[in-house]
Order: sequence, then structure tokens, then C-alpha cells
Amino acid sequence: MDRGNQTMVTEFILLGLSAQPETQVILFVIFLIVYMITLVGNILILTVVIIDHHLHTPMYFFLCNLAFLDICYSSMNVPNMIINFLSEKKTISFSACVAQMYISLSLGETECILLAVMAYDRYVAICNPLRYTVIMNRSICIKIAVITWISGFFLAVVHIAFTFQLPFCGHNQLNHFLCEVPAMLRLACADTTINEIVIFVVGVIILMTPVSFILVSYIHVIRAILKISSADGRQKTFSTCASHLTAVTLFFGSAMFMYMRPRSSFTAEVDKRATVFYVVIIPMLNPLIYTLRNKEVKGVVKQGMGKNPFSTILG
Repeated sequence: MDRGNQTMVTEFILLGLSAQPETQVILFVIFLIVYMITLVGNILILTVVIIDHHLHTPMYFFLCNLAFLDICYSSMNVPNMIINFLSEKKTISFSACVAQMYISLSLGETECILLAVMAYDRYVAICNPLRYTVIMNRSICIKIAVITWISGFFLAVVHIAFTFQLPFCGHNQLNHFLCEVPAMLRLACADTTINEIVIFVVGVIILMTPVSFILVSYIHVIRAILKISSADGRQKTFSTCASHLTAVTLFFGSAMFMYMRPRSSFTAEVDKRATVFYVVIIPMLNPLIYTLRNKEVKGVVKQGMGKNPFSTILG
């Protein structure tokens, strides 16, 4: 395609979730509340774990990483989304769009790896309890966390490279509330077939590798749980895994729906709903899942709350 007479796009207009002013006000209130719950829930988890030395274990160390990641992930996308609900000019510059997509993808891919690491932690704790403190010592946990974050930010480069090597010219109305790969490909003024294939394959690898690792880990965990003679022991042991399994199901289920379904089934409205779920809802649900659905975690967190100023807030 001859690009000589074409004006390259310097900014994008975000069409958002709705064009109705009344609906936008309602969405502003809803998403503001959700964002505040997300911040409060994840900050409380970080605070409790840091203050209570009894929670300085590998499981809670990685839970803190997840809480911090969810704060970053939500804060990267939701505030701008909320502001746009009440703004007349809903635009984002080309460079800001690249940055937003890169950081969002990096954090999402970091979470993929982190959830797999948390499954490995449960595997070692349940299947090799006598060697747990040796295998998952402080130094190893820190190294695993650093590698996890670096890997997420490195893998996102592939998506960015294959998306933004395309020319974007003329049409700049992005039918989304943030810069997402599928929505961006629709605006490219070139054939995107190769890009879609590469991004699909990379997405499958990034998603299926952690999922396979998690499945293998939990197959061994379930076998170990079934060997426990006491029913109470089995229930208590499984309760430490239930929260993580719930978080894994929600995150990978929505991510696979977004990146692994046939391209022919993609529509802008479906994409936006799926994005809302894993960008806005899941970061809010994670602290609730880990503190409310798991009785053991809930008890430990309440005990930690009793030892710090936040206990007065929770009553």
C-alpha cells in the first residue's frame, strides 16, 4: 500500500462503552465504586501481610505480589476510563496508546506466570512439606518473583512489535475504552492476517503453558490430599488451594475467551465486555476471593487485622 499520500494517525478517539450521556454517568459511578473497592481490598492485603510477621510465608509473599499487580493493572486502565465517561474529548495519543497497551499486556502476562508460581508453591507445600522451607526459602522466592515480573514485561514486546509495525492511517475511531490488540488491528490500513496468526499463537503459548503447569501441579496436589486419612485434614488442606483455583479459573477463562477464540467470532461489543471483566472485575474479586472464600485465609487475615490500626475500620 502506498503510504506517501496518507496521513498517519497521531491520536485515537475512544468510543468507550456507551454514547448515551445518562448511561455514561451511571457507568462512571459504578466503575468508580469498583475501582475504590479494588484499591482498598488489595491495599489491605498488602498492609496486613507486611505488618503481621506470622504471614511472612511464601504463600502470602506471592499473594502480595498478586495484590500489588492488581493495583497496578487496575490503576493503569480504570482511572482514564472513568475520566472519559465524563469527558467530551475522549482521545489518547499514539504514544500513550502504545504505552498503555504495553504495560497492560506486561501486567496481564506477569499475572499468568504468577498464578502458575502460586500453584507450584501449593504443590511444594502439600506434596513436599518437610522440604518446603528449604525449596521455597526467602532468596528463592525473591528470585522467582523478579523473574516473573521481568518475563511478563519481556513477553509483551512480541504483541507490541507485531501490532504497531502496522500502518495506522485515516480512520482513528477506536471502538473500545482502551488500547487493546484486537481493536487496534481493526484500524490498521494493511492486511493483518499474519499479525492475527502470530498474536494468536503467542497468546496460546503464553496462556496454555501456565495453565498446563497449574493442571499438573494440582493433579499431584489432589493425589496428595486424597492420601490424607482425616476428613478434616483433607478439607483444611484443600481450602488453602480453593481460593487460588477460583482466581485461576476466572483469570484464564476470561483471557482464553478473549485471545483464543476464532477471529471470525470477534465483535467490538463482545470484546469490550470481556475486557471489562478481566481489567476491572477480576482485580476487585481477587482480594475478596482470597479473604472471604477461603476460611483459613480469612481467619489469618482477621487475626492480622486485630494487630493493626485497620481493625477499627473492619470492626
